[in-house]
Amino acid sequence: MKSPLADTLRPKKIEDVAGQRHLLSEGKILRRIIDSGDIPNLIFYGPSGVGKTTVANIIASSSGKKLCYLNATTASTSDIKDIVSQIGTIDTANGILLYLDEIQYFNKKQQQILLSYIENGDITLIASTTENPFFYVYNAILSRSTVFEFKPLTKNDIISVLNRGIKEISQSGREIFIKEELVEKIATAAHGDVRRSLNMLELCIVTADSGDSINIEPEVVEQILSFNAVRYDRDGDQHYDIISAYQKSMRGSDPDAAIYYLGRLLAAGDLPSACRRLLVCANEDVGLAYPQIIPIVKAAVDTAMMVGLPEARLPLANAVILVATAPKSNSAHDAINAAMQDIEKGLGGEIPRHLQNKHFDGEDALVKGQNYLYPHAYPMHYVNQQYLPDDIKNKKYYIFGENKTERLCKEYWDKIKGE
Repeated sequence: MKSPLADTLRPKKIEDVAGQRHLLSEGKILRRIIDSGDIPNLIFYGPSGVGKTTVANIIASSSGKKLCYLNATTASTSDIKDIVSQIGTIDTANGILLYLDEIQYFNKKQQQILLSYIENGDITLIASTTENPFFYVYNAILSRSTVFEFKPLTKNDIISVLNRGIKEISQSGREIFIKEELVEKIATAAHGDVRRSLNMLELCIVTADSGDSINIEPEVVEQILSFNAVRYDRDGDQHYDIISAYQKSMRGSDPDAAIYYLGRLLAAGDLPSACRRLLVCANEDVGLAYPQIIPIVKAAVDTAMMVGLPEARLPLANAVILVATAPKSNSAHDAINAAMQDIEKGLGGEIPRHLQNKHFDGEDALVKGQNYLYPHAYPMHYVNQQYLPDDIKNKKYYIFGENKTERLCKEYWDKIKGE
């Protein structure tokens, strides 16, 4: 069976690995570790198709240790025990190097089984994950490992790999003809994933007209790219990166970026995330600077959920642009966070007697009577009295923002309260 192009071109030496110069250039920490031959426990973190497995394989092949491979998506506890049972045999005299792909799919018990063997050095672990290891990997393993983040490849890195693939196939018997701008389009559409780019190139080759040579036409490339346009994982970092950029763009008052990230969410069919973050942003980031925006955005979200995609893009686009261009205030956000922090610290004792929901006093009460002052019975519907518990009675959680709406409110209350 013919190997995929991505496997055929997989580098055998660190010098041939595309991208990751921040890790693999001469003098960088990971490169120094690899060159030393003294391999510690490593965790490689980053998106798919950026070289994690390739680098792990290169390290393993030069380590002198018995290489074992597990993919956590399919491996079981018995698979781990099978590897452990090899410890101390002739084959493992130099130790075992376990490459564990997608470690985030191992549960806590499975990770704990490995822990004692990692601690005593019987097993050297190289694990890879597409998720943030600080959320998914058992802390005890993290503390015994060094984490390296692999980043998406640049377009030029991927173009270089694609040209190598084209040369490889051309030298094998059938010459490939493809314009440079089409190679660049494939590299751009790969979004930093070199394996994805090679798979798209291979698909272009397979679907091109057969003959002594392979001529890849623009129409073929466009069709292939149309089926590979959206890279999105609802449960992974890609999901959280997009929705984070979506809200930060609205908060940062950039309607163009906000609309783009809304489009990314809707192209992936993730209508709930688009609506939820829009509602959050209206309350958290616009807030009291334009409080009328909250029911407006709620109406847009209700409309979007009612009509569904693709029409949902219209009310959401209106609301996203409105939020992005509206004045901003996070004064309510800061106020509730400050209050919650004091609550978590245990601050705030007994509620003042005049605010309690009771209208009688025990024999031990020093001051008799509710003594609540009814604000509507006073001029301008305001009277000064204590509302917070005694230990935090002078706390100020809410600070008026600098926007027009809150400035007007402050002027009014300064006048009423005589401040």
